[in-house]
Amino acid sequence: MTGRSDESPPPAQTTRRQQLRPWQIRERCFNVRRRGLDPVEIRSFLHQVADELTVAQTALRAVQEENVRIKNALRSWQSTQSANHRYR
Repeated sequence: MTGRSDESPPPAQTTRRQQLRPWQIRERCFNVRRRGLDPVEIRSFLHQVADELTVAQTALRAVQEENVRIKNALRSWQSTQSANHRYR
């Protein structure tokens, strides 16, 4: 493995990671180095990422709820159609 993020780990190492939460991004701290990055810039970026993650997770929940609603409506319609064809 070369360490590239687009490669999957071998099956034995595959584990389901917990979903990253926006507050975890906002509260993430890094070690300070003498010639490190600007901590204010990093904090600003992490807040931006957390905000975008919040929007994405909210949209995902809405889509998942809509998917359940559509599946239930389809099952209901299929049941009605099946019942109508049986008794003709």
